[in-house]
Amino acid sequence: MEDTVLVVNCGSSSIKLALFDGKHRKLASALAERLNQNGAFARIDGDQQTIPLKPDASQDEALEALVTAFRDRKVMASVPAAIGHRVVHGGETFREAVLIDEGVVSAIEDCAGLAPLHNPVNLSGIRATLTLFPDVPQAAVFDTAFHQTLPKRAFLYALPESWYRNWGVRRYGFHGTSHAFMALEAARLLGKTQATTSVISAHLGNGCSITAIRDGISVDTSMGLTPLEGLVMGTRSGDVDPGLFDFLRGKGVGAEEVHRVLNQESGLLGLSGQSNDMRSLCELADHGHEPSQTAIDVFCFRLARYIGAMMASLRHLDALVFTGGIGENSARVRQETVSHLRLMGFKLSEELNKHHGEISDGRIESADSRFPVLVIPTNEELVIAREASRLAGAADPS
Repeated sequence: MEDTVLVVNCGSSSIKLALFDGKHRKLASALAERLNQNGAFARIDGDQQTIPLKPDASQDEALEALVTAFRDRKVMASVPAAIGHRVVHGGETFREAVLIDEGVVSAIEDCAGLAPLHNPVNLSGIRATLTLFPDVPQAAVFDTAFHQTLPKRAFLYALPESWYRNWGVRRYGFHGTSHAFMALEAARLLGKTQATTSVISAHLGNGCSITAIRDGISVDTSMGLTPLEGLVMGTRSGDVDPGLFDFLRGKGVGAEEVHRVLNQESGLLGLSGQSNDMRSLCELADHGHEPSQTAIDVFCFRLARYIGAMMASLRHLDALVFTGGIGENSARVRQETVSHLRLMGFKLSEELNKHHGEISDGRIESADSRFPVLVIPTNEELVIAREASRLAGAADPS
């Protein structure tokens, strides 16, 4: 058994794999897409050749093909020392990453009602690797676990208490692995310990969420029972008036259709009518496409409003942190968002923001900003690899 860690992230139509060495340096990564539909394909990053798959390959088939490709290319010589899995929803059962056994598999199944599009496919990846590597310790790392420190005032909805008691209706939060990494990295960049660091972490990509981290732990976050609540996202609406469902029912639009549109045809895509990709929208806006500019404006204003709301959960603020594909790469989004926060004392340096913080160890605020503003690349795979190594080492009787 070689001293490597395999990280598995199974989605509804994709699988991402990453392989790390014993010092948690990434050795390779791979991706399979369009699974369970025509045109399934896979590739190893940096390799121009695609990996042969059946046209409608399943997650299990794609995973086995990717592992075989790692071995054929001598990236993974034998079997890994540990395997880490991203699992979207752990409900209230899991407050931290755990080694996988039959009881954990059963508990993840029990949470499937809270994430029907995610947990079943996460489980398919777990079952596939348990078959491929039956003797390797495997860990489940939950998107929701970091947010299990939320106080009741932050996670309860103002609904009948029995809904929470009987059905688990509450705010859970997501992107926890990314926000946990932000807590650690921000502390390092600021020269503090994680336990004394308080930041607002904005994870911005096709999915977006924001978290108030006080003294290293999550105390408020924007996503709720599902990943639909909160910020404007690529295709998700974020917050809407619940009365919308009754209003649209009166127009002949059923609940299933509303749910589909809110998740798949709203957000940046719905507002612009063009794209859910922020880069494309910025280009369109620069060429005078007004709906694209409107989409950017709504996205940034909603984000700024949530940043202000997160302040209520903090005693002090060490930094505002931007991460994720948009957060790391869009100087325009960062500038427009922070322009709404001048009353709170946030100000950016135009030059540092333009260079994404690369010339200033992540810092992009101006000299007269009340608070530091950081750009930190997220690394959820690294967090999962570290957790899998930690748990596998703890389980090793030697």
